[in-house]
Amino acid sequence: MTDENMFCFQCEQTAGCTACTGAAGVCGKTADVARLQDDLTGTLVALARAENGGRGDTESDGLMLEGMFACVSNVSFDSKAIAALERRVRAKAISLGEFSSYDMGLLWDAQEDIRSLKSLLLFGMRGVAAYAYHAQALGKSDPVVSAFLYEGMRAVGSDLGMDELLPLVSSAARST
Repeated sequence: MTDENMFCFQCEQTAGCTACTGAAGVCGKTADVARLQDDLTGTLVALARAENGGRGDTESDGLMLEGMFACVSNVSFDSKAIAALERRVRAKAISLGEFSSYDMGLLWDAQEDIRSLKSLLLFGMRGVAAYAYHAQALGKSDPVVSAFLYEGMRAVGSDLGMDELLPLVSSAARST
C-alpha cells in the first residue's frame, strides 16, 4: 500500500466486492482516513493489551467503545477527530505502563483464513461497540461486553490460529 492508496473491505460498498484500494473508497473515505482508522485500531489493540485481563476502568472502556465506533463504515471521515482520538487512546495505554501498537498491515497481509476470521471478529466487535457506545450515552454499560471487546482486540493483535479464533468469532456473531 502506498501513501496515496488505501486498503478497506469492511462494508458492502467495496470496489468489485473485494476491497477499495485506490485514493478513496466507493463510500468517499480517503486513503488518509483509512490509514488513520487502521492506526486507531492498532492503538486500540495496544489498549486492550495494557488493560489487565480486560478489566478496564471507565475511561478505558469509553475509549474502546468510542474508538471502535469511529471505525465503523461511514461513521467518521474526519481525519483530525480520528487522529485526536488515537492520541487519547495512545496516552491511556501508555499511562497503563505498556504501549505496543499493532500494525494492521499484519492483518491485511495474513494468511487468508486467519485474515478472514480476524476481520469477521473485528467487524463484528465494531458492531457490538456501536450499540454499546449508544447505550453508554444513555448511562448503561455491561462489563461482560467490555471484557469481550478487550479479549477480541487482543486476539486481533495476536498470532492465534483458527482453533483459537473460531470460538471468539462465534461469540461475536451471537452478540450482534
